[in-house]
Amino acid sequence: MFKDIPITEARHKLTSLPERLAKEPGAVPITRRGKPVLAILPWEFYESLMETLEIMGDKDLMEVLRQGIKDVQEKKGIPWEKAKRDLGL
Repeated sequence: MFKDIPITEARHKLTSLPERLAKEPGAVPITRRGKPVLAILPWEFYESLMETLEIMGDKDLMEVLRQGIKDVQEKKGIPWEKAKRDLGL
């Protein structure tokens, strides 16, 4: 986990943050007067957050996801070998 970086210090460290985030995934909190005002995070993490929010905001997709989870919990799945045969793989 990254420690907070004051906004004045972030200006000087901005170009090194991608390498730091590659080594230690997560977000870097940027503060002003000790309070968080920004977060810098890897693009892939940002995209995954946006995709998750999009899915969670879609009522139909969430219902399908919930049903899939329920099916797995109730062991209503199809064996992998049968699925591959049915798909012609």
